[in-house]
Amino acid sequence: MAVPQQQPRISTNSLPLPNARFFFVNPSRVRSYLLRLPLFTRLILLAIVAFWLLELQTVWSVTQWGALIPKEVGFGTMYRLNTFPLIHMGFFHMLMDTICLVPLLERFEAEWGTLTTLALFMGPLGQIPAVLYLIFDGLILRDNTPVLGSSVWVFLLLAAESIKTYRANPHIEISGQKIPTWITPLAIVVVTSVLIPNTSFLGHLSGCITGYLCEFFYFKTCDPNREKRLTSASLYRGTGIYTIPGTTGKGPSLDRGQTQPPGQTTSLCFCRPKDLWKIWCFTHELHGWTR
Repeated sequence: MAVPQQQPRISTNSLPLPNARFFFVNPSRVRSYLLRLPLFTRLILLAIVAFWLLELQTVWSVTQWGALIPKEVGFGTMYRLNTFPLIHMGFFHMLMDTICLVPLLERFEAEWGTLTTLALFMGPLGQIPAVLYLIFDGLILRDNTPVLGSSVWVFLLLAAESIKTYRANPHIEISGQKIPTWITPLAIVVVTSVLIPNTSFLGHLSGCITGYLCEFFYFKTCDPNREKRLTSASLYRGTGIYTIPGTTGKGPSLDRGQTQPPGQTTSLCFCRPKDLWKIWCFTHELHGWTR
């Protein structure tokens, strides 16, 4: 007499198999996302990848050339203040920093415009964190720890975003305790310094301080009509250049498209605080860009 085979209580045969597309990134979607990025964000991404490729060769050390080393900074090496966020220690360092940076930088460029973002990140937003780090590490601690990586910009932008969030939602409540929303980037700085090896606490802290200061003081005085402008801003998707809606022949323009009505131009930047150009030595004022 044959004994009937007992069926298992839990069978895996009827479970649906996961779709193979779940495990792989769709290349067409990645390409579409990269092409929709604004111009300056694409240039920064390209520069980061280019410096990583240069680091693969053994003739010339890119990290030694462009890292922010306190005792190596002088009148002949001031370029380090701008190059250290673009250089990374390896592929995974570059990958993680770019994944965190690109969405934040894209959002910032959508708010401020292409030319203004270029002037800010090649100027104060790139150099103020470097100067703060030189003060903390070189002057106060008397150390000579080199730093590099675009994570300083990540924490700078996170700090600026946290201040904007704080104005709309001052606190988050956890177990009955109200925690200020602006403190979130500082908590992330502490957590990353503890959990991730070879991270610079002072470098990330310098980025946070710069983001707080700029959002508290500079950005509000630089563009008082910021909220009104954001509601009417639009993106020219073909080139990633941000436009001024409703402008008719004002400011520098790109070539008109076939479907663009005559008399309208695509302006390079819709955010144009005059004081910014004066500070960073632009030789002429962009006429016709005032509201």
